Amino acid sequence: MPELPEVETVKETLKNLVLYKKIENVIVRYPNIIASPVVEKFIENIKRETICDIHRRGKWLLFELNNYYLLSHLRMEGKYIIRTREDIYEKHEHIIFQFEDGTQLRYKDTRKFGRMHLVKKEDLRNYKAIEEIGYEPWDINLTEKYLLEKYKNKRIPIKTSLLDQSIIAGIGNIYADEILFLCHINPLKECCKITKKEATDIILYTKEVLEKAIQSGGTTIRSYESSEGVHGRFQQELLIHNKEHEACTVCATEIVKITVGGRGTYYCPKCQK
Repeated sequence: MPELPEVETVKETLKNLVLYKKIENVIVRYPNIIASPVVEKFIENIKRETICDIHRRGKWLLFELNNYYLLSHLRMEGKYIIRTREDIYEKHEHIIFQFEDGTQLRYKDTRKFGRMHLVKKEDLRNYKAIEEIGYEPWDINLTEKYLLEKYKNKRIPIKTSLLDQSIIAGIGNIYADEILFLCHINPLKECCKITKKEATDIILYTKEVLEKAIQSGGTTIRSYESSEGVHGRFQQELLIHNKEHEACTVCATEIVKITVGGRGTYYCPKCQK
């Protein structure tokens, strides 16, 4: 699943390709991708809108239009590609934005899990999908005091809590493993037992890991790509995730894989006691 660095890479890539283009029409080939409003209203409202800017909030892409925001969540397999009207539609290209200049922005999603919302600009702040997102990793309000307050009554594993988008925005399975390894925290440790020092380290290494991943264009796992020809390179720098049976780079102990909250989780039994 694309996580914060991948979505950031998509955002920056698309900025170079579609900014200031005017939407002439939208072809919806799989209606379930459109979460709101109803498809007919979605098409009617987005016509003649121009893409003024593209933002990111957590794992959401926010296409800023003249009067609306188009919210797009890529989920497991979503990606955007540029085509022209003459190009044949491929099987999993579900939403096609046709621009006045003859080019198209196509949303491709093999699993069809992605979702789009069209929201009036004045309604964005209070829109549930955005309102419930926690602090960005670089928000000054993300402090150890904030984390400890969120964790104090939780007996769930810290790995599960790191995936909770209402606490910190953008961390997914891959980066949670990397962050906990660098913090020397066992992924099964209960949130309520996290110390002030550990909370400080979580914030520090969240920023460090995600910044490095963004600089590398994200992590390519399975079929993720940000745009044609743009692939993440951070997978070459992963320290723990997907390294089952390999030697820990710190202590040479064999890395193990367990399941935490239904997610494959990798850790070093010695470094992360």
